[in-house]
Amino acid sequence: MVDEVLAETRAVQRRVRLVPARVTVYLLLAGALFAELGYRQVFDRLCAGLGCLAPARPTGSALRQARQRLGAAPMKALFDLVRGPLATAAAQARWHGLLVVAVDGTLLPVPDSPANLAVFTKQRCNNGTGGYPQIRLAALVACGTRAVIGAAFGPTTIGELDYARRLVGDLRAGMLLLGDRNFAAADLLNRMAATGAHLLVRCKSGRRLPAVAHCRDGSFLARLGALTVRVIDAEISIATSRGTRTGHYRLLTTLTDSSTHPAAELIRLYHERWEIETAYAELKSTILGGRVLRARTPAGVEQEVWALLVAYQALRTAMTDATDSVPGTDPDRAGFTVALSAARDQLVLAAGIIADTTIDLVGAIGHHVLAHLLPRRRVRTKDRIVKRAISKYNARGPAIDRTTYKATISITMLTTDP
Repeated sequence: MVDEVLAETRAVQRRVRLVPARVTVYLLLAGALFAELGYRQVFDRLCAGLGCLAPARPTGSALRQARQRLGAAPMKALFDLVRGPLATAAAQARWHGLLVVAVDGTLLPVPDSPANLAVFTKQRCNNGTGGYPQIRLAALVACGTRAVIGAAFGPTTIGELDYARRLVGDLRAGMLLLGDRNFAAADLLNRMAATGAHLLVRCKSGRRLPAVAHCRDGSFLARLGALTVRVIDAEISIATSRGTRTGHYRLLTTLTDSSTHPAAELIRLYHERWEIETAYAELKSTILGGRVLRARTPAGVEQEVWALLVAYQALRTAMTDATDSVPGTDPDRAGFTVALSAARDQLVLAAGIIADTTIDLVGAIGHHVLAHLLPRRRVRTKDRIVKRAISKYNARGPAIDRTTYKATISITMLTTDP
């Protein structure tokens, strides 16, 4: 696959070099697995298990020039090869025959070099501007496997909805898209629905949506431009020993038949939108460890982000192959940290670098995942918080409650009077 994208993007080296193009691709992918190391140390990891076969150690300048010669196009082309098929691999990814996907955005910090500051801006904080410039990343993720189906990123001066519009081409008939309130813009919903995909998006509770028809389950139909949507109002309460919290949810969906897609089931399904938040946590906290990206130029940032997404997708492929080999195993039980640790070990050992005639879809990484399956997921009771910041200074705000509570969730449909 690497050779294919190098040929397609005309990035194959013209003469034999110490760091040829294929090795540069491997260097970038390994760099995503070892985010805490510089590229010379990453190169050492690539060669650690080769013994007498290990090549001469290049200088930092040689590795930088190799990355510059390669550019970002081969890494993007490699991502295009690995991003799609995994999404539909697990049966748990589907609901009523529809592939459940989610869209959302996040921010990634980049070094505050002059070249980056000319393109990327810092976010304003309470005490002025933030410490690092940031890029905005928007992705389309399969909720069952957390595989990335599509991604778009760039400066934060471009809004989240604009990046989401770039992902419309990745939607297909047979998908059910989950989105938060930010994605409830009428023009965006109409563009997404035109692809044939169905939508389930939260909107503001006070949004004025005159009913044009009423459904038996208490939901009603309304119009958003040329699009007919079904509006579902509900109160969701979560009760623990510390008390009860209640929130009002208004959902919009293009699944207008209340008999085949009951409102109560759609309300429960909307919770799966959280899977994309978990995917971002795996990228930013598990792989990157909260660190800033390495690249000090916009071109390097683009190359590094595509490499990060390819490495993430490779890990997700190994995890999904493993859980699919044991029927009935929920992909949620595959530990991402376990897979990342196993991949690092395989790379340092240079294990499996010579292909065998027997193909093992589970592989060493998959066997580690199956040996350390996570328990079934518990009910979430808390907002997103940082339990321990990277900074050595105390975080501001109230003390963090780390107690685990047994919780009960109740859903009440808020019906409208026809």
